[in-house]
Amino acid sequence: MRGALWVHGELTPEGGLAKISTEVATAARTVAAEAGLDLVGVVIAADPAAAAAELATYLPRVLAVTEPATADHAAGMIVGQRLAALIERDGPAFLFTGAGPEGRDLAGVVSALTGWGVLWNAVAVGWTDGRPTVRMSVFGGKLLTDSTFTGERGIVTIRPNVVSAEAAATPGTVEPTDAAGELSQPVVRIVERLEEAGAAAPIEEAKIIVAGGRGVGGAEGFTLVQELADALGGAVGATRAAVDSGWIGYSQQIGQTGKIVKPQLYLALGVSGAIQHKVGMQTAGTIVAVNRDPDAPIAEFADLIIVGDLFEVGRALLVELRARSG
Repeated sequence: MRGALWVHGELTPEGGLAKISTEVATAARTVAAEAGLDLVGVVIAADPAAAAAELATYLPRVLAVTEPATADHAAGMIVGQRLAALIERDGPAFLFTGAGPEGRDLAGVVSALTGWGVLWNAVAVGWTDGRPTVRMSVFGGKLLTDSTFTGERGIVTIRPNVVSAEAAATPGTVEPTDAAGELSQPVVRIVERLEEAGAAAPIEEAKIIVAGGRGVGGAEGFTLVQELADALGGAVGATRAAVDSGWIGYSQQIGQTGKIVKPQLYLALGVSGAIQHKVGMQTAGTIVAVNRDPDAPIAEFADLIIVGDLFEVGRALLVELRARSG
């Protein structure tokens, strides 16, 4: 297994495999095939069975480590320490993980304990001259850079929704193992879990998103956004300007400092399309914008732009959608 490419499998709060890990596994499978590397998944949790079994539908081999401490402690620090121990034991060459909160914590811990370098927030990963080549979006999405490691070991974090997850043709196997040693680094105890009342599915997983920007004018403007999202069977998103104004919660923010989404349809109401927002939704299948300004930045990359008052257009669209569903 020395010289292998490893994939960290992240868990959902319910104990299943996180969506971002299915995307990372898919990207890693392509890179490993090009590089001729063995590919191994690693799931470390109080009960890793379900997530490890799901990860094995994407990867040929998955190591499952039972670590009770993750049940009531933040996973990043603990999983990072256990991964570092496994890395010392088995000697893989590269570790791929998601660029979400847990992946960022974990990458920092593993880097500190192993001395490996980290390439962050990859939007694409290839293989060149014996090393991964990582494409990153920088300066608020204005530039793309290609980077690689100076050494023969390293960690890559991959942004959510830049890869379409695809299971392997043949499922792999799950192998229980352990990671020896004490947890010598400080850990963070979870003292309380809060769940947003009535929360819908995460917008990162939505196939249809209706987003509102500064143009909706206020919190009441999001009533129309929500009605359209309900009629389309989608989720509500927002720009940072709308969130900073207190019109909608941060959990719906899309963009550089919010969520990265990849819906089949992105309907933008009163969204200017500034670069900071664009980096969060530019990979949507179809982008439809409603804006009174025909020269708004979003007109440059939208598939269709409707020039007009978003409330007039939105209400007319709502009438048509309800008529069809009736």
